[in-house]
This record gives sequence, structure tokens and C-alpha cells, in this order.
Amino acid sequence: MDEKLKHLAHQIVEKISKEVKKEARNNFYKLGKTIGLGADGTPTSYIDKVAEDAALKLLKKSEMKINLLSEEIGFIDFGGKYVFVLDPVDGTRNAYRGIPFYSISLAIGTSKISDIEYGVVKNIPTGDVFTAEKHHGAFLNNTPIRVCEVPSPEMLSSISLGKNHTSRAGSLSKKGNVRSLGSASLEMCMVATGALDYYFVGKNIIRVIDIAASTLIVREAGGFVKTVFGDDLDMDFNLVERTSVLAACSEKLICDLLPKA
Repeated sequence: MDEKLKHLAHQIVEKISKEVKKEARNNFYKLGKTIGLGADGTPTSYIDKVAEDAALKLLKKSEMKINLLSEEIGFIDFGGKYVFVLDPVDGTRNAYRGIPFYSISLAIGTSKISDIEYGVVKNIPTGDVFTAEKHHGAFLNNTPIRVCEVPSPEMLSSISLGKNHTSRAGSLSKKGNVRSLGSASLEMCMVATGALDYYFVGKNIIRVIDIAASTLIVREAGGFVKTVFGDDLDMDFNLVERTSVLAACSEKLICDLLPKA
């Protein structure tokens, strides 16, 4: 992967982080205000627009031609080979509620998750940065990370519940210890570090922008990312497709968690 591409990706992540923190300090009660509809048809919050505008400004100034797929604006063709797959704020509700668990997620690829070459996820409140480069491993703040070798005897998981509850999620939530944290990219990064044994979303609600970077991070950390049908997760770069997700430290654990045919 071209170092200039990676450098631009990190510039964008840092610029978004700076702008989001500034707005959180100065305009906290505006963060959750709905100001329109995004390209995926969901409401656009003030904080999402601030973050995306920061990314667009840097991309337009860059001498490199990089296309963009982002939550609010959709796909922009700048005539490049690569696409930056961006979720400017993953965990918007956490951000405007004051819950310090939300991120920027940016992946670099050409057309789908399986061809992503580089990914970065930044936990905005803590400043922690997760990265991965294809065939070169995964890192937290430049230190190599690895999924846990075996699940904990009392497993710790993050499961999508509430309105996105499924019967399988309900069954799994009765086993071990469960969290539901509200930022898919960060929750998957927790699997990559071994903080969580697995992350489960039973409904087809996850978009490629939510998990493009973190899927690479989990896989480069030695983990596995599947759908609830047990297939390797892959998605094209668009805002239409939705998927379920099961990210875990081992294929055996995935087999144990999924319903038997």
C-alpha cells in the first residue's frame, strides 16, 4: 500500500477527530440535531455532517485522486483507483448522548471488503488508534494485537439487542457476560485485541461503511468475520447492502455460536 495513501487516511482521521472534539466542547447540545437525510436514507445529525465535511475538505485539496464512499454524501467519484470507505462517526448516538465510545472508521480498497488493503479505526474520546494492513498484521497504537487464543471460560461478548434483537441473540445473551456498546467498528476492534470473545449482530442491518476497516483489523489479528449463516463476510462498496455479523476469535467458536443446521 502506497505510504502517501496511508498518510492521507490518517490525516483525514485526525482532522475529523479534531473537529468532532471541538464541537463536543463548544456545541454539545447541537450534536444530535437532525439537519437532513443521508445518502442511505437515514437522518443526518449535525455531528455527522461536521465530520464528513472535514474529510471532504482534505480529499478535495489532495493531489491524489481518491474516490469516497461515506455515510451522508454517498459515493463521490474523483477519478481514482482506490476508494476511501468512511464512517465519519460510528456511534453517533453515543456521541450526542455523551457516552465516550464512538469512532472514525476508514478503509482503503477498490470495490469490496475482501480487497481492502488498509484500515484505521480511531476511538475519538480515548485517542486509541487501531490499524491493519493486509498481510502485515493489526495494531493498537502501533503495538501488534492478537485475538484471544481460546475463549474465556466465562465469555465476554457484545451482542446487538433492543430493537435489533433476534431469537439467536436472545439465546446467546443468556450465556456468559454480555455488553451492547453501540459502535460496530470499535466493538469489532475489541475482538481483535482479545477484550471481547465475539461480537454478534443477528439482523441484516450493518453497512459496509460500519465494518470495512474493522473487518480487516479482526482478520489481520487472527480472528474471523462471518455472517450468521457461517459464510465469510464480504460486501460491495455501496450503501444499499446490509449484513449480519459474527466476529470471533476462532472458527470453532463461530461454529459453536451459530444454530446447527
